[in-house]
Amino acid sequence: MKKIAIFAKVHDPRCQGVADELVAWLGERGLVPLVEAHLAKHLRAAGMDEEDIRGQADLVVVLGGDGTLISVARLVGAREVPILGVNLGSLGFLTEITLDELYPALERCLSGDYEVSERMMLRATVVREGKEIASHRVLNDVVINKGALARIVDLETAVDDRWLTTFKADGLIISTPTGSTGYSLAANGPIVHPALDCLVITPICPHTLTNRPIVVASDAVVTVRLQSANEDVFLTLDGQVGVELRSGDLIRIRRARHRARLVASRSKDYFEVLRTKLKWGER
Repeated sequence: MKKIAIFAKVHDPRCQGVADELVAWLGERGLVPLVEAHLAKHLRAAGMDEEDIRGQADLVVVLGGDGTLISVARLVGAREVPILGVNLGSLGFLTEITLDELYPALERCLSGDYEVSERMMLRATVVREGKEIASHRVLNDVVINKGALARIVDLETAVDDRWLTTFKADGLIISTPTGSTGYSLAANGPIVHPALDCLVITPICPHTLTNRPIVVASDAVVTVRLQSANEDVFLTLDGQVGVELRSGDLIRIRRARHRARLVASRSKDYFEVLRTKLKWGER
């Protein structure tokens, strides 16, 4: 590993300070820091376009929280570059490495002595009148959600071209195991261990109370057709990218070809993260 990409929560002064120190640390060891352009404006470093970084990076260091890491995972997912997520706030589900662990963990990565947690990603495609109008890779979830003033929407849902049901609900979440602890969990979806490969389909406030979340195989193709006219409905990808939908639009969700590769912490495991984040065992 010679070229180390650096991404950070750009407007957080603490992240800027750590990134500045990291650039110097890499330079002292003859390594090449690749700094994202928006971050570089706050540092003593030259900035690079995200596409150039994706094409060159041997390792990606993300400074911030889960949201920053998710956006970077979408960017570099096609190359499956290892991502070292460093949490500078509260403990994250994805950014397991603490600031104190940053340089020891980085040393291990550079020497090849590290483990990765491979995470399934999804590919979501929107088809309108027979034409593909949008396609995105996601790490956490694909959400179809009604606007604030819209009525419940009708979502005709199938799995591998077999009709599942038409959800009458505020929306629908299709998540990866990684995303099962996000919006899906808040909508009463199951917690799924991230080492598994599957898709979780979770309705949001369904009109039919017997509609429950369902877990389907990782190679399944989930299709959702929006049947509601004259309603504000949006497709949201990882909570960060949005597409406005129209009646008749078809959303196709399947497992992505590539996986996110997150450098695993040696000081904590997934169950410890669950206990800490969800405050299990506390009174």
